[in-house]
Amino acid sequence: MTLQMWKRKNCREFSKNGFTLVELLVVLAILGLLAAIATPQVIKHLGHAKVQTTRMEIKNIGVALDLFRIDVGRYPKQEEGLEALLKQPTSLDAWKGPYLDKQVNLNDPWGTPYVYRIPGQHGEYDLMSYGADKTEGGTGEDADITNW
Repeated sequence: MTLQMWKRKNCREFSKNGFTLVELLVVLAILGLLAAIATPQVIKHLGHAKVQTTRMEIKNIGVALDLFRIDVGRYPKQEEGLEALLKQPTSLDAWKGPYLDKQVNLNDPWGTPYVYRIPGQHGEYDLMSYGADKTEGGTGEDADITNW
């Protein structure tokens, strides 16, 4: 077998097993189209998941506040804040915490600390997140998420 015959044989095998540039471009165009259609749907669900996560975290912090109250006899003061659920405030011998696992639990999914007010305007205490826009009010993902 000569070198020229060997090259022809290998070129034919390569062209049978490979893809043409046009085929690759068609596949890339289809993938791009699918990504353009799917991305907005995924982002919409991601925003909804953050709202649901915030609701769950507010409930968990509420349970931790109730446990604090059972142990200490009161909710954390405004100046102690939610930090009292993680670190023992000075002169509280009855504290049996920490009542939350991590420091991250004190921030909403958008990275903003939860708002804690005592006395609350809607109950003994108010606990809330301002949502994605990080300002009071809003609708959808920007709406305030509260414990009342």
